[in-house]
Amino acid sequence: MKKLMLLLFVGLMTMTVTAQEKKAAITFESDVVDYGEVDYGSDGVREFKFTNTGTDVLIVARVYSTCGCTIPKKPKDPIQPGETGVIEVKYDTKRPGPIRKTITVYSNASETPYTLKIKGVVKPQAGK
Repeated sequence: MKKLMLLLFVGLMTMTVTAQEKKAAITFESDVVDYGEVDYGSDGVREFKFTNTGTDVLIVARVYSTCGCTIPKKPKDPIQPGETGVIEVKYDTKRPGPIRKTITVYSNASETPYTLKIKGVVKPQAGK
């Protein structure tokens, strides 16, 4: 009987510890940045703001884009639970035409990467 009670107690404790496992979670204000119509050669820097809505430290390990015309910049420091962070994106506005790019975010919040998008139109160079 004592062994059975001990086994039940250990099993219950294991389930409790597993249920309280800490995990980071990333929640973006928006997963799309719309540049709208931007002038040729204008400032192409925009931000994706996010919050760590989990219970453990969030580490953004890597961010990359679908082409060299879009340069994402990840936060250098870990984001504590409840704190906010920013992924900065710089688009080369010396490329007239539509903007349709994807930024992929790898973090400890999920094994599946998070996908962000930018869109808009760069106007042709003035006088051309």
